[in-house]
Amino acid sequence: MSLPRYEIDRVPVIVQWDEKAKFKETYGGRGDRVTLEGQMLRPKNAPPSKTALLAMHPSGLLNMLPMMNAVAAAGLPVLCGGSRYPKNDTALIMEKVAIDMGAYVRHLKEQLGFEKVVLLGWSGGGSLSLFYQSETEDPTITHTPAGDECDLTTAKLIPADGIMQIATHVARSITLTEWMDASILDENDPDKRDPSLDIFSGDISAPLSADFIQRYRAAQIARSKRIDDWVWDRLEALKTNPRGEMERCFVVHGTKADIRWIDTAIDPNDRLPNWTSSGRPGEVSMSPAGLGRYSSLRSWLSQWSFKHSRADGPKCAGRTNVPVLVVENSADEVCTPSHLQRIYDGIRHADKEKHVIKGATHYYFDQRDKLAESVGISLDWLRRKNFYDA
Repeated sequence: MSLPRYEIDRVPVIVQWDEKAKFKETYGGRGDRVTLEGQMLRPKNAPPSKTALLAMHPSGLLNMLPMMNAVAAAGLPVLCGGSRYPKNDTALIMEKVAIDMGAYVRHLKEQLGFEKVVLLGWSGGGSLSLFYQSETEDPTITHTPAGDECDLTTAKLIPADGIMQIATHVARSITLTEWMDASILDENDPDKRDPSLDIFSGDISAPLSADFIQRYRAAQIARSKRIDDWVWDRLEALKTNPRGEMERCFVVHGTKADIRWIDTAIDPNDRLPNWTSSGRPGEVSMSPAGLGRYSSLRSWLSQWSFKHSRADGPKCAGRTNVPVLVVENSADEVCTPSHLQRIYDGIRHADKEKHVIKGATHYYFDQRDKLAESVGISLDWLRRKNFYDA
């Protein structure tokens, strides 16, 4: 498919409002002021568009990634929105990120004049998009999992008109649980391990038995619950803290230990064995930049807890009614096939479709042909759904 090619203007987008909270959880600035910084990718000299895409990740910044730039270069404006927690998810509350997404949707429609907004959910932005949309169509949340007020039922969130799921995972909470090192027995001393579950010891290799897989997955969920229990205990203790403290932070060790990277026959696709987007899992599982490495008590419950986080992509998908496009990359080392399929299966209405791009990796780095295929699929879907007419 021959795609139009436009140069891109990068326009800063700043959205601010006052918001009261129990305490300040982001560094710097006024305690009662929320500031969001985004970047609008506008194709130069392209025909006017009635639709804008909103690409947002809970904590990441997406404005330099291949997919967003390629879609904008094809003629559609893309707002890459940063949440109030840019590049630092230590204190991130998913319910507040949903409010941030709503502020961008409102800005696009009411301030910039777009008739329609389609959520371009990429990677961790996929479950965020579904979480947001579910609370616009069927609002239920009035408090965070920790019990702090965060009322989405009265936030007047504006529904998006469509949702794209490109190389997405099902949820931050589920992904972290599936990536946790099940062998770690003591959160304060990660060298204390169950050797029978230590996939990086050199004594365990593919193919993994069905019994091992079952034990490993059960141990991951059990580890998440142990952290839950400790978090609840700490929150309860803080209620009577004489110094008035309200929050604590902690470290979660070993968060790049998914058995799918060791045995590619588990949730199989075309990914390389013993490899993640950050490097070899045994080398990066304990690195400072690991998923969910640092967390506050409240943030753990909201974004990382297997049991308590509400931003569950497949469950939220079942509460949405707008058209949905799902695109799986067959060599994706991060978001494996079951994640995209769970999202697709979670959508209860019929206005959904799923495509697979053979050989495509998570980011499309150095894969111009795969990137073009993804953009072509996206533009075709947008045209057929009357979001794009170029």
